[in-house]
Amino acid sequence: MISSLGIVIGIIGLYLISCIRILYEYQRGVVFRLGRALPTPKGPGILFIFWPIDRMVRVSLRTFVHDVAEQDVITRDNVSVRVNAVVYFRVVDPMKAVLEVEDYRYATTQLSQTTLRSIVGQVELDELLAERDKINRRLQEVLDKQSDPWGIKVSLVEVKHVDLPEHMKRAMAKQAESERERRAKIIHAEGEYQAAQQLAMAAATLEPHPMAMQMRFLQTLLEVGSENNTTIVFPLPLDLITPFLQPVRSRRTQKKS
Repeated sequence: MISSLGIVIGIIGLYLISCIRILYEYQRGVVFRLGRALPTPKGPGILFIFWPIDRMVRVSLRTFVHDVAEQDVITRDNVSVRVNAVVYFRVVDPMKAVLEVEDYRYATTQLSQTTLRSIVGQVELDELLAERDKINRRLQEVLDKQSDPWGIKVSLVEVKHVDLPEHMKRAMAKQAESERERRAKIIHAEGEYQAAQQLAMAAATLEPHPMAMQMRFLQTLLEVGSENNTTIVFPLPLDLITPFLQPVRSRRTQKKS
């Protein structure tokens, strides 16, 4: 009799020990009792799950990082690109994550792929390359709104890499080269314009003083000749000779008179 009672007590003790469940700080347990979910999730800490009456589903509240595989997308301006991204999400309502969707992680990853193709297909290539932050925010808003009924919070979406076709890379390189040449020509033309303005101002300053022009001309010849002892052939303007010829002409005129 005593041995039978000890066996029963031992079986009950083993059953109670097997009913003990421990949930970590980042875990919550959704308990089903006779097939019906209890109104609030359990945990963290020690719980008693009385099998086979109760069944518990563990849900992690930590942030999941999902690497969205490369997707072949055609942008709004008909350019074929390959795009991948990374999505950060976590469970904020364990009850919805278990009751509203069969596998919340798989559902969120599939939703990330379809949303990435949809959003990238609505933008042009230049916008995709230059306004990455805007597209990331739009992806995050759409994913967060669509996954909210599952108790999922999408905290961040980042487009990682945009792979362009080779012919598009060459076309963009030619475009960038042409743009730089255009800027160089504009800068050169602006320099010529500014130099012409300065020369016009210098000419206006020297015009009332012919001897200043002559001295400036001789000074330029001196600077050129001081570099190397070479023979320099240059045209001699008549304006420089005129001041020397005027005294001679005046004397000839006096003699004739």
